[in-house]
Amino acid sequence: MEYRSLGRSGLKISALSFGAWVTFSDQVGEDIASACMKAAYDAGVNFFDNAEAYARGRAEIMMGDILKKSGWRRSDLIISTKIFWGGRGVNDRGLSRKHISEGTDAALSRLQMDYVDLIYCHRPDVETPLEETVWAMNQVIRKGKAFYWGTSEWSARQISEACYFARLEHLIPPTMEQPQYNMFIREQVEKEYAPLYRDFGLGTTIWSPLAGGLLTGKYDAGTPPGTRVSLPGYEWLRERYEGPEAEIRIGKVRRLRAIANELGMTPAQLALAWCLKNPNVSSVITGASRPEQVVENMKALEAVDRLSPEVMERIETILDNKPTPESNLR
Repeated sequence: MEYRSLGRSGLKISALSFGAWVTFSDQVGEDIASACMKAAYDAGVNFFDNAEAYARGRAEIMMGDILKKSGWRRSDLIISTKIFWGGRGVNDRGLSRKHISEGTDAALSRLQMDYVDLIYCHRPDVETPLEETVWAMNQVIRKGKAFYWGTSEWSARQISEACYFARLEHLIPPTMEQPQYNMFIREQVEKEYAPLYRDFGLGTTIWSPLAGGLLTGKYDAGTPPGTRVSLPGYEWLRERYEGPEAEIRIGKVRRLRAIANELGMTPAQLALAWCLKNPNVSSVITGASRPEQVVENMKALEAVDRLSPEVMERIETILDNKPTPESNLR
């Protein structure tokens, strides 16, 4: 396993990590989830990602039970949660000081932990002043309930404002962002956030590196049964696999499969290795519904060196979506 710094912090995080989104409780039970986490841990993964919204809290309960039975040292692990959607109550959602405080306590209770290592604002909250959210996250850390806080799916402007306000008030700024990033979704990580890496040392823990499974090639011949697209509540994913735009992407996946075969790796390993090539990616969050998938995903680390500049250029030719750099008008 390779361990990278989380942005400009001193924390070392596994380049490949494991998350509970979609699978825990919704797709798999505790036995399979435990086997997947063990396979990841045995491969050197130290970062396990979760959120209060995943399976309406049941994913945190499941992960907490698994970790309690595992016998692993807590200090060897990096555990995260994310706060925004905590329930149906009018104050169970958003990033108010009340919900951040109560949501954090509830998440820790479900995880059976005294603290998480990372805590994220799961989405921006347009109804709560940014100053209130920054102060509340600062308090979470000051009280020892987390070590670092960050954001998920925030714009560069929102993150910058949070960092500048924290500096002005001598508070703890966000350390990391959790954006969606893969071969088909690149603009935010590669272009929009570029000044944040330089100015604030922002780290990224990216999600959906396989584009919801599209980059594995399993949708090349249509949507197979038993996938996440068929799960209640995930109908919004279907647009990725159906329609004219999806056909274009699937055509690209077929061409990428040929490169993967040539290099002796699976399409999934190629897609994960491609994400790992980005030096601004701190950790690539993977998911799996079988421990065998975890083992295969971890082999992406061995594939990174095979992505030579020539291979990367061939991939760029297929993708044809590299963000254009800012124009130099001097």
